[in-house]
Amino acid sequence: MTNSISTDICIIGAGPVGLFAVFEAGLLKLRCHVVDALPQVGGQLSEIYPKKPIYDIPGFPEVLAGDLVTNLMRQIEPFHPTFTLGERVEGYHKLEDGSFVVTTIDGTEINCKAIAIAGGLGSFEPRKPAIESLTDFEGGKGVYYMVRDPETFRDQRLVIAGGGDSALDWTIFLADVAKEVTLVHRGTTFRGAADSAEKVQHLHEAGKVKLVLSSNVTHVHGNGRLNAVTITANSGDAEQLDVDSFIPLFGLTPKLGPIGEWGLEIENDAVKVNTLDYSTSEPGIFAIGDINTYPGKLKLILCGFHEAALMCQGAFKHIFPDKKYTLKYTTVNGVPTL
Repeated sequence: MTNSISTDICIIGAGPVGLFAVFEAGLLKLRCHVVDALPQVGGQLSEIYPKKPIYDIPGFPEVLAGDLVTNLMRQIEPFHPTFTLGERVEGYHKLEDGSFVVTTIDGTEINCKAIAIAGGLGSFEPRKPAIESLTDFEGGKGVYYMVRDPETFRDQRLVIAGGGDSALDWTIFLADVAKEVTLVHRGTTFRGAADSAEKVQHLHEAGKVKLVLSSNVTHVHGNGRLNAVTITANSGDAEQLDVDSFIPLFGLTPKLGPIGEWGLEIENDAVKVNTLDYSTSEPGIFAIGDINTYPGKLKLILCGFHEAALMCQGAFKHIFPDKKYTLKYTTVNGVPTL
């Protein structure tokens, strides 16, 4: 059954710029629905470097990326935004009244009066290891590139591959969910946080996790569904391990994705915009943050915040062309609610 949602602005991308756009829209009493292909809000800040300090956010001499996301979510609470997470936007069509219907890969439809593309560097696609027949086991058949619901792996035999924060964090978490967890890493040291690597080592010593270093998963096996993987050491020695699921966590790579096929004016894999209001070549569609381009563009979060503020003004004028808006300062009027 199709999930249908109605809102004023559909924001594509739940990174920091998309989240701040919810705040700016809320000041104008515009409702927002936010869509992101990732299973959580925060974009790169949450997925790639949640513990990395950021130094160029005004008013914060230093703030962890994950904490910035938390603060943004608190800031937009009064406006009650709604979210569709873990679903990639596929396309849109324009209705006779000038409004839009945005559709996701899972069939969700968002009816909106304006679209704000805040997709960062684009949609994130998992980096897949070069393993023959790997794609045969995608789509719920045993190979997963991210963990959306840990309960999917309850009492399973898991093999996780990777050496970064995601691989370490999910190994630690799933050790209490799965029946067996094996972490395979091609090196001997991890790229992720030192305390996480230490926790994995303790779990290994306690017999709760099997740690296989200097090795790679080289083959996957099964008949319609994954049932085993081959792990090959750098020395050439190989062993086959019975598994229920294989989770290669080698990070994400950004791609413009389906938005590149929307007919918008594109330059160097980015959406061209008018800096008056960050509108695109299609009336009613705006683009803010790293996904857009214009003369003098700087790919900084603080610049994206500025773009979000002006974009929302432009969206208000598009939605209410005959309505005059008078700028009201939050220091005088506070923050309204929707």
